[in-house]
Amino acid sequence: MLVPTNMHELPLEMVRNRPELVPALLRTVFSLEVPSPDRITLTSESYADTHPAELRCDATVLLGEPEAPDLGVVVESQLRAREEKRYSWPAYLAALRLRRRCPVVLLVLCPDRATARGCAVPIDMGHPGWVLTPLTVSPEVLPPITDPNEARRLPELAVLSAPAHADGPHAEAVLHSVAAAIETLSDNVGDLYHDYILPQLSEAAQKLLEETVEKNEYTWVSKFAVNHRSAGREEGRREGRAEGEADMLLFVLETRGISVSDQVRDQIRACSDLDQLQRWAKCALTADSAEDFTSNVLQHNTV
Repeated sequence: MLVPTNMHELPLEMVRNRPELVPALLRTVFSLEVPSPDRITLTSESYADTHPAELRCDATVLLGEPEAPDLGVVVESQLRAREEKRYSWPAYLAALRLRRRCPVVLLVLCPDRATARGCAVPIDMGHPGWVLTPLTVSPEVLPPITDPNEARRLPELAVLSAPAHADGPHAEAVLHSVAAAIETLSDNVGDLYHDYILPQLSEAAQKLLEETVEKNEYTWVSKFAVNHRSAGREEGRREGRAEGEADMLLFVLETRGISVSDQVRDQIRACSDLDQLQRWAKCALTADSAEDFTSNVLQHNTV
């Protein structure tokens, strides 16, 4: 089952599997003239010399030779906008620039347009003219990948963009391309990407993907479409409904001005029990305070 931690980790896993995805996103979405070096390196940048619990970015990609890179990119995956990131992100960039002696940018991968807007709010550093505007990416801003050959060259881009275009005018070509992309991957990686994308597709798009796989006789039909056809569709529908209920619950809390901790938010997003989510939603509508609502959620956690 795809849980929120996978929604956070899978985009990062795509970057780790294929660092070339990062300059492709910068060129495609932001029209940046980033270098095209022969070498692109994934590195691990942690800043334990300051605050080990806080200053640890999700991933770093260097374009060019690691000893003298042309550009450094801090990559973050965010399921929601978080105030503390407005303080840690500038520190990541400053530390990377100091260590690698190169220009640096911040790329934030988001699951939807609303999260991307929240994360893209400019960060005023206080010094005149020093404002950091994060570069945020969600599936909606990615172009539809309709050429199977292009999808095979960069499968991760096809997988990331497909959910936003799987019900649009190019649906058949988009799903054909993402099927071709998954075909190029190893079994383990293909499993991960398939399980990432399936719950994000509508029932009609899931059916069209299966038909596309069968029509083109992709070899992974036996691994995925057969094994996941009935269970995958039902699980995808159930999980999609649970994610929708969780998002609506958090929206109600925000609208009512009820602020809850990250622990409670994570528990809500991790819950796949629709009945429980609906009970929490009723509590969110009637709770007099954050303490009332939080005690209800934590009480369920101890049952």
